[in-house]
Amino acid sequence: MTYFSITPSLALLFLLYATLSSASKVVDVKDICAKARDPKLCSSVLNSRPVGARGANLITLAQYTINVARVKATNTVKLINILIAKSGSDHKAKNHYKTCLTHFNKDEGALNDIDYVEELLKKGDYFGVGTAASAVITDVDDCITGEDPEDPPYPDKSNLPQYADVVQKVVNILLIISKYLIQK
Repeated sequence: MTYFSITPSLALLFLLYATLSSASKVVDVKDICAKARDPKLCSSVLNSRPVGARGANLITLAQYTINVARVKATNTVKLINILIAKSGSDHKAKNHYKTCLTHFNKDEGALNDIDYVEELLKKGDYFGVGTAASAVITDVDDCITGEDPEDPPYPDKSNLPQYADVVQKVVNILLIISKYLIQK
């Protein structure tokens, strides 16, 4: 009679395979984007991946989306710096844009949180990815609507609200992907 025994190395190999196969699960872009705040933008972002989204696993799509979010947030910072320079003697505008700059900056704002999302993704902390992505959305929202609900939002006529909205929509895609990763 032959007995089958699992050696510790075989068990470790099985666990490694199970972990990698769950993280590398492929989800159709249509399913992800159907849950997005802006399905058309979601499809555009995910399908703009140089080799396309077809057959890409969730980790790959998340990493690509992080890169897009970083570019969009960096472009927003560039716009904010231009708006600060152009605000001249309009102290209300200048203060608003400087506040927005802190909400987007690399030290404590959206760009910092995007880096943290990437770090958590690499560690496999998918719940943390969702939490950190939510922090990015809060940073952006605090820029546009203000931190204090008692203060009315600044009536911004620049392109900043549109730039900020795109950052939030891209990060929303990350939230959706993180939920898929948590389910695995």
